[in-house]
Amino acid sequence: MSETERVVAILGGGQALGRSAPKTEFDLIALVRKGMPYRALANAKAALDVSSEDLSHFLRLKKRTLARRRGEQRLSPDESERLVRLARVAARAEEVLGDRAASLRWIRKPNRALGSVAPLELLDTDLGLDAVMNVLGRIEQGVFS
Repeated sequence: MSETERVVAILGGGQALGRSAPKTEFDLIALVRKGMPYRALANAKAALDVSSEDLSHFLRLKKRTLARRRGEQRLSPDESERLVRLARVAARAEEVLGDRAASLRWIRKPNRALGSVAPLELLDTDLGLDAVMNVLGRIEQGVFS
């Protein structure tokens, strides 16, 4: 399964993303630019077993904004990008570590290779995403991280 397919699964697949669920990363880019359906956020919350409060924190969304997005049924492009960033890391961690439970523990646990910060805490920036993905690559290659 490709990374895009794993990300789409975390976001709820065709049921959440519509009949034309992304098949390639370019399809995913187009969907992010348009704004993800709110259902994708709800599915990611369930798939990643995170609370609404944690999701709000990691996506930098105030509770009132989340409530408004629920009513609008669509996230903004910036919010969609942060949601996909989270789903990408979760999908990659699951691939590297072998199962979802292990990946969810790893994402939440402070990591020395990341300055003793949990990977989830770094996903609000592209630089943080790069750092987390680099550590996952080192783990995959068997390099102590």
